Amino acid sequence: MIDLRLLREDPDRVRASQRARGEDVALVDALLSADERRRSSGVRFDELRAEQKALGKLIPKAAGDEKAELLKKAGQLAADVKAADADRDAAATETQELLQRLGNLVHPDVPVGGEEDFVTRETHGTIRDFDAEGFEPKDHLALGQLLGAIDVERGAKVSGSRFYFLTGVGALLELALVNAAMAQATAAGFTPMLTPALVRPQSMAGTGFLGQAAQDVYHLADDDLYLVGTSEVALAAYHMDEILDADRLPLRYAGFSPCFRREAGSHGKDTRGIFRVHQFDKVEMFSYVAPEDSQAEHQRLLEWEKQWLTSLELPFRVIDVASADLGSSASRKFDCEAWIPTQGKYRELTSTSDCTEFQSRRLSIRVREGKQVRPLATLNGTLCAVPRTIVAILENHQQADGSVRVPEVLRPYLGGREVLEPVAK
Repeated sequence: MIDLRLLREDPDRVRASQRARGEDVALVDALLSADERRRSSGVRFDELRAEQKALGKLIPKAAGDEKAELLKKAGQLAADVKAADADRDAAATETQELLQRLGNLVHPDVPVGGEEDFVTRETHGTIRDFDAEGFEPKDHLALGQLLGAIDVERGAKVSGSRFYFLTGVGALLELALVNAAMAQATAAGFTPMLTPALVRPQSMAGTGFLGQAAQDVYHLADDDLYLVGTSEVALAAYHMDEILDADRLPLRYAGFSPCFRREAGSHGKDTRGIFRVHQFDKVEMFSYVAPEDSQAEHQRLLEWEKQWLTSLELPFRVIDVASADLGSSASRKFDCEAWIPTQGKYRELTSTSDCTEFQSRRLSIRVREGKQVRPLATLNGTLCAVPRTIVAILENHQQADGSVRVPEVLRPYLGGREVLEPVAK
């Protein structure tokens, strides 16, 4: 959530942010009104409570009619205090509910617009010319079937659409990717973490995933637990309700977990293969830093993602995501999109978001610097979303005979194997 003081001091900035997101601007004025009621009802309660305490000291000293009158007044005051307390609680509850609905403040450098209004920051690598090489590229599913690596038919039989098995070299390729990604993260100073896949409502809500993203979340109603769509949720809530000493920052974690997404609203999109699925594994980077360091940390996370994709020898571009496509927690987000030859376009492989103080305020995570205690900043960055990375590797490194060249960075994790060979023609 945002700082209420900032809302009071510069409501136009918050209105502009909501407008850029394509969200309800009227929410800002409703929140300002609720906050004013919260503060005024709090003052009213304090005044009545002070009057009640003062009266309580007079009653024992009074007698006769005076005491009777004071007791009568005390009874009325007790009722007034109770009513003021109820008003204060109601206004505070309304303020919090409205505050939870407000997205993070959009960074001023973010391009304004929808999904297609991003700005390309840079491009890397060379897109292969398969025509010049004399063959038509196969898509990842055809290659995965040739290699004995991907089985979507049995995935659908066992679990339904958008599920899959990774088999043989497909399973080994996932393990190689995860180990290589964790090795890079560990070398960069991240603490490896294996995180829970089920979290409590306060963890999911605290990271902002029960707002506009709620339709994509799996909920186990009997247990009131949520399946995470990213280990970001567990990593953000790891220090929930804690005060961290400033000399511990930055704290950097690399989490590995299964991820679950309903993919609501994606009917008919990416139905072939394993590009858009309900369950997948991912290595996620997560940072806790001082608020003034968040923009620099955001650039560092992006550099680590670029390092990873470059090591996989993939052509990719970096985009500055537009305001209406940010997600409620992010102030700014960069995506790295890899070239997918058979689609003839770049597709998202990694993403990194600067969430500033938004999540830490919701999760009550603060930093102590001397006598000062204040919210800190949180950031996240995908290092390796396994299925999409496999898609990009298979398609970009395929050879005319259906084999796939293994990027050098993965070879130590595949027993030195340089090529994945077809098992069926």
